[in-house]
This record gives sequence, structure tokens and C-alpha cells, in this order.
Amino acid sequence: MKIFNDLADFANDEINALLQLANRLDRHPEPEALRGKVLSLLFMSPSLRTLASFQAAMIRLGGGSFVISPEMSIHGLETRPGIVMDGAAAEHIREAVPVIASYGDAIGIRAFAERKSLAADMAETDFFAMTDLIDTPWINMESAMNHPCQNLADWKTLDDLQVPANGGKFVLSWAYHSKALPLAVPASTLYMAARRGMDVTVLRPDGFALPDAIMDKARQAAAANGGSVLESTDRVEAMQGAHIIYAKSWSSTAAYGDKLGDLALRNELEHWCVDEPWFGNAREDCRFMHCLPVRRGVVVSEPVLDGPRSVVIHEARNRMLAQMAVLYQMLGAGA
Repeated sequence: MKIFNDLADFANDEINALLQLANRLDRHPEPEALRGKVLSLLFMSPSLRTLASFQAAMIRLGGGSFVISPEMSIHGLETRPGIVMDGAAAEHIREAVPVIASYGDAIGIRAFAERKSLAADMAETDFFAMTDLIDTPWINMESAMNHPCQNLADWKTLDDLQVPANGGKFVLSWAYHSKALPLAVPASTLYMAARRGMDVTVLRPDGFALPDAIMDKARQAAAANGGSVLESTDRVEAMQGAHIIYAKSWSSTAAYGDKLGDLALRNELEHWCVDEPWFGNAREDCRFMHCLPVRRGVVVSEPVLDGPRSVVIHEARNRMLAQMAVLYQMLGAGA
């Protein structure tokens, strides 16, 4: 494996092999597997779980890592193309990224969407501008439209919970947030659940439909794997018989890059906070998932988040295990 960017790049048996490897490494650790290997970690966007879980994964496999972010650079990092660098930043990513990559055996890159142009973000323009500068193996640690490490961990979580693939109902629900958030998690989570073969419903208010290309990609994955993809603005209808509700806020694509327009759409949607009444017609064992961080009392109520439905801590630990599998395949003896 040279690149880990999107679950769509892998066949079903390759995804299953990664999941089995993650389980094996959890049960039977291999603390010398990546001895002498170094993972470069470039964070153009902030992180808690992604940073900590990748560092822990490398340590558990016997390797090491180092972290670079613009805030850590004494020079500052410029990202804009064609810029005359007469401002505060003294170093451009065109030099910084290849140097950082050269210090490791692989590199992980995290860079959120600019959220100015939907077309540019859908094309991953800024992210690929960085990966095009390197020739070492690389991992997408979250880009404008993808978060494959979260997706693999979530797939593992569903397997751990014994949620059926075919016949399992997965509700991806928009939730209120005061800010317009990126599309990477909802877009790639939708694909993950559809690719697993589940019956997926995107529950969202008017104005917050995901882009057609994202929906079409998910529908094709569902059709190929025995699942389905629907959209609904009706919570009662969407939650009928649900095994999982996965809550996440995302920005409006109807007002993409327009802060005031997005705010006007979400201004009256504070009631889109997952609470126990939401589960009224779901399965009795319906579980709550979220990628974290999550705002208590905004995205989800404390009783749900702290109660037996919530699997967010289990889900977060699976980030480390899933990433161990990716790193093992990328840098291990059999790579």
C-alpha cells in the first residue's frame, strides 16, 4: 500500500483484510513490526484524536513519529500559489512538504477544506497540491471531502457491535452547530455505510443536502453491495427501525462559502440536537455514533452521550487500531 486516501480505492477483500489485521494487532500486538520506521505528521488543521492515535499506533508497532503544524513553525507556512512572499510567512509548502516527507518513511497530511469554492473542494485541489509534491507513501488524515481513517474505524465499530451489513439501517443525521463545518466526515461516512451494504438514510433539514456527486457515489456503492441510500427531512420516518444514528453537523451546500447565508439557514435549527425522544421508533438497541469532538447539549444531549446508546469512546479507540493496520500494511515487512 502506497496511498491511503479513500475507501473507494480499495476492493472489498482489501478492506476486510485491514479490518481483520486491526483485530489481530489488538489481540496479538507486534511491538517490533515497524522498528526503525518514522511517520511524518503534517497538520495544516488542528487535531486531538488523529494526532494522538497516529502517534500511539506508531509507538505500539515499534516505530516513531514527529509532528509539524503551521503554529509550530517559527517561520510560518504559506499555502497560496503564485504569492509574492513579502508577508509574515517565510516558508512555502512547496519547499516545506517535500522536506517534511523526506524525513519519514511515510507521511500523514491533514488539511481541511477552504470552503470558498465547492467545486475546488470537491476536486481536493488544495490537498492534492501537497501530495503532488511528495514521492513517499502517504495517508489522508482528513481532507476537504475524505476522512478514510475515521471511516475504517467506524466500519470496525459497526462490526464490533455486530450491526448487520445487509439489512442494517444507518441514519446519518445533520445536527445543529453554531459554525459551518466541513463536509469530509458526512460525505465519507455516507460512503462507508453504503459501501458496507447498509440501508442508509441521510436525515437533514432543507438547505443541507449533500452534493449530488457525493450522493451518487454512495448510491452506486450501495447498489453494488446490497444496500440503499435515501434522504429525508422527517425524523420519525428516518429513525424507523434504525440500528445506528451517526450525528454530524455540516455546512449548507446551498450557501457554500457564504457565512451569512449558511447562518440564516441554520439559525432556527437548534432543535436538531439528538436526544432520547429521537429513538422512539428506532430499534431498542439503536446506538449513537459521532467522530468527536462533539458539543454537549448542542449536537447531542448529555443523557444520550453518557448513556448506554453511546459508543463514541469505543469508536475513538478504533481509530488507533484501524491506523495500526494501515501503517502495518504500508510500512511493515510485507509492504
